[in-house]
Amino acid sequence: MLYETLKDRNLLYQSTDEQALKELLNKGKATVYCGTDPTADSLHIGHCVPCTILRRFQQAGHKVLILVGGATAAIGDPTGKTDMRPMLTQEQLAHNIEGIKKAYSIFLDFDGDNPAEIVNNADWFKGYDYVDFMRNVGVHFNVNKMISNEIYANRLAEGGLTFFEMGYMLMQAYDFLHLNEKYGCNLEWGGADQWGNIVAGTELGRKMNFLDGKNRVMIGATNPLLLTPEGKKMGKTEKGAIWIEKEKISAYDFYQGIYQTPDACVEMMYALFTDIPMDEVRNMIKTDIVDSKKRLAYEITKFVRGEDDAIQAQNMSNNLFASQTINKDNAPTFEIEIETDTIGVLDLLLNAKFVSSKGEARRLIEQNGLSMDGEIIKDANMQINRSALIDGILFKKGKKNYLLIKLYN
Repeated sequence: MLYETLKDRNLLYQSTDEQALKELLNKGKATVYCGTDPTADSLHIGHCVPCTILRRFQQAGHKVLILVGGATAAIGDPTGKTDMRPMLTQEQLAHNIEGIKKAYSIFLDFDGDNPAEIVNNADWFKGYDYVDFMRNVGVHFNVNKMISNEIYANRLAEGGLTFFEMGYMLMQAYDFLHLNEKYGCNLEWGGADQWGNIVAGTELGRKMNFLDGKNRVMIGATNPLLLTPEGKKMGKTEKGAIWIEKEKISAYDFYQGIYQTPDACVEMMYALFTDIPMDEVRNMIKTDIVDSKKRLAYEITKFVRGEDDAIQAQNMSNNLFASQTINKDNAPTFEIEIETDTIGVLDLLLNAKFVSSKGEARRLIEQNGLSMDGEIIKDANMQINRSALIDGILFKKGKKNYLLIKLYN
């Protein structure tokens, strides 16, 4: 039963009506939606926490809707922010939405007998007259109650909360009402930091029921946040974000990013991204946390990127841990295709995903933090001959990051 599974794996944190939620999940059929604002063209591992839970809803036969906030992203969710988000153009939003759709397909089935659907709130906000919206929706929101909500706390503390941002809660609340009326959506799911916005939606539904006598079922629920011991959201490491999209990160860096999961987060990562029974997980963690993290890294890499990438990354990691000396025989390898006779060292390192940007590479060179085949790189404009890449060049970044870059054959 889905409710018991969520409880056993500690994935249910809050609910506006837990008994009604239990009955809906175990005896009825939920149509659940979860929203994401397309502020980037990909997702990192931290963004995917709700996706892993929605996967369980779909597998249990419930209907899943993914709402991409083409309208709300133009405002930006103020939750936990100290600065106002930059406003994106419609072209940027469209580009980001396409990237997010691709990432969600890893977790959800968009075909078959019970396909997940993607909806965009720009479709129902476009053309909605402002005065009508405020008369129909805004009238149900008390400003004093809104600004007492913790989602606005940081922005208020900085003295920069705008009326523009306050509209976000109204829009998200209306999203739930609209989806309930059009799709029969009866459950909104999100991370715990979205609790205020989710409750606003269920409260709007309750008030509308009182006004028109309908019996809309609108339940809200959240999962706990995946936080590091320092209170930061998981999804990034010192090397950068653990991206879902293969083009943004190598299999080895993805695997290593998962392996670096803080010990306190390992159990929840297993609960989210695997189907391994929790009794087995807890016993494994208690017995050997290092082996538990190795298996976690393998399982999540396999789930997100495929078995070939997981095996490759695992072998690379084992070779590095087993050897005291890193050389061309045991270093992680990236095979590159180039058609020109030469390639700039910055372009080479960026294409191989050994650096996140040319700016990072330049800073490392200025600090004597990059070397190739044992020689410190001094010139950021250095050109590398294609022929030198036939046998491969061993690059080193910092004290312990190695990558062998060689021509694809």
